[in-house]
Amino acid sequence: MNEIIQTITICALPVIFAITLHEAAHGYVARLFGDPTAALAGRVSLNPMKHIDPVGTLLVPIGTLILAGVAGGAPILFGWAKPVPVDFGRLRHPKKDMLWVALAGPMANLLMAIAWAIGQRVLFELGNRDEFWFAMALAGIKINLVLMALNLFPLPPLDGGRILFSLLPDRLAWQLSRIEPYGMLIVIVLLATGSLWVVLDPVLRLGEAVVRLFL
Repeated sequence: MNEIIQTITICALPVIFAITLHEAAHGYVARLFGDPTAALAGRVSLNPMKHIDPVGTLLVPIGTLILAGVAGGAPILFGWAKPVPVDFGRLRHPKKDMLWVALAGPMANLLMAIAWAIGQRVLFELGNRDEFWFAMALAGIKINLVLMALNLFPLPPLDGGRILFSLLPDRLAWQLSRIEPYGMLIVIVLLATGSLWVVLDPVLRLGEAVVRLFL
């Protein structure tokens, strides 16, 4: 139980930053390309309370950590935030601009992973070897890279699915969109079987290579 509490303490701040900036980035870029829906809803905000889902951001991650601890398995984090409302029809070029709106969230996570890496390096250079802050910085790197990779999985309604929709010819794009009602179920099944990480491994490795430049 102490290990679970320690994991929650270390991961809480990185998780809050990761989901807040991810969702705010979607809304901000959508506004740049003509859709003010998220801005009007107050979701282009760095206030975590605007993005936290009580179930997906709090109960589910804490529950999975507790269950992993009771079962004696490795601690894991799984959850979600409230999705930012985007009306793609209000974008100036809906299909084309969708790519940039979708890409904004994962790229925000990559930038945050880099920021945590720089923070860890600054701590090291200043001679501050406090294990707690080093562990938090490492958690910030890992959480953001995983969130980036997961969201880039090319299946709607994930960001990667929106990006693929934007890039495909119209006929194929609309066929892809028909998968969306089942997308999250497919992701959960792949996640449960471990298959998802095989697919995401190249993206994670690329992200790690970028972050390593700043460590």
